[in-house]
Amino acid sequence: MIKACIFDLDGTLADTLESMAYVANEIMQKYGLKTLPTDNFRYYSGEGADMLMQRALKDAGDKELIHYEEGRRLYREMFAADPMYKVVPYEGMPETLKELKKRGIRLAVCSNKPHPAAVKVIAQLYGDDFDMVLGQSDAIRRKPAPDGPLMIAGKFGVRPEECMYVGDTSTDMKTGKAAGMFTVGALWGFRDREELNANGADLVAEHPTDLVMISEEYCND
Repeated sequence: MIKACIFDLDGTLADTLESMAYVANEIMQKYGLKTLPTDNFRYYSGEGADMLMQRALKDAGDKELIHYEEGRRLYREMFAADPMYKVVPYEGMPETLKELKKRGIRLAVCSNKPHPAAVKVIAQLYGDDFDMVLGQSDAIRRKPAPDGPLMIAGKFGVRPEECMYVGDTSTDMKTGKAAGMFTVGALWGFRDREELNANGADLVAEHPTDLVMISEEYCND
């Protein structure tokens, strides 16, 4: 029986594509590098802010990552100052979260987004819908290590097999499977069905509202 649902943030709970592209391209312009198409950030994201900046800088022309250390610091600072620029919830997600809570399912976020930014985004988009928000910090290994989801399960007092993990990238699928959780790919996010299935998704959901049915039909005893 599913007792907790753990969500990725970028590309799962919130459409942050334009937000990430805007901040990164501001930094590229500062260094005289070329700006990058917004759609590129579907593939730069998923493994934390530092990896995103590495990928973006290389594609923008900084092959030697000369600006990496300063660039990753600026990226975090700019997001901390305004993490909500053009960030919106996915259609149907607010209603889905409320329905899951109504059914007694605990809700959490486990993101590779820096922790302060993750907390701010969730608070502004979803208020107090979530019981726990865990973003990237030096205190815990980033995904695909299963540390975050397992920590959340421990805090909730539930077993990993009683958790449904939802995310939109190969990193998320690997995370959920490594944690021993029922792992659902979010097709409304940044990556495609092929990637999600190839990396261990137990199911792929086409719309946020599918999660309520999945939590009942596929995950319960």
